[in-house]
Amino acid sequence: MEKKKTKILLAEDDKNLGTILKSYLEAKGYPTVLCVNGQEAYESFKNESFDFCLVDVMMPVKDGFTLAKEIRQTNKEIPIIFLTAKSMQEDKLKGFEIGADDYITKPFSMEELLLRIKAVLRRTSDNKGNQADKNIFKINKFTFDYNRQILSIQGKKQKLTSKESELLKILCENFNQVVDRRDALNKIWFDDSYFNARSMDVYITKLRKYLKEDPSVELINVHGIGFKLVVN
Repeated sequence: MEKKKTKILLAEDDKNLGTILKSYLEAKGYPTVLCVNGQEAYESFKNESFDFCLVDVMMPVKDGFTLAKEIRQTNKEIPIIFLTAKSMQEDKLKGFEIGADDYITKPFSMEELLLRIKAVLRRTSDNKGNQADKNIFKINKFTFDYNRQILSIQGKKQKLTSKESELLKILCENFNQVVDRRDALNKIWFDDSYFNARSMDVYITKLRKYLKEDPSVELINVHGIGFKLVVN
């Protein structure tokens, strides 16, 4: 049976860039639908089936953040990469808070975009078979299913983004031990730049919020070193 191709929703108001991206992605085997504003993209998302979203932040009619929020309300699992202006670092942080899986700053190379798409797809795809049992963690009352990217407690399920899942997995694998910030950054973000460190702090804050459902579980900040997941 032929493997299902990953269909991409591309929301980009620069028609020249959008056309180039669409042609490149389709040449690489990714069927792509190009929309030139957020509203058009949302209508396409409602009417068609997509596996991946590339969303420009600055768009007319409906901006990328609003579009991503609406997509997340319908589908919490679909990967989203934001296309951002190089100077808009706060926008990147806001994108992660919404639930973006990654971002790429303009101008970017087609090769870099393709590598980021493939990396996100690897993280978000179910890794079934022999790895399944290894990737289920008990955190006191919580159960964390890394493959499905779900943190559950007493029947309540929280869908995690790929980076939230990667970060929580590292913390679980080093339970009651300090996870070095630089090690986590290099493993998940591939470099330990200042901005990536700030991005990771956004995810740590979100994980703390999720884990508050069980007061005995703490995600501790070890000043100047990193973080530690403990049960009191």
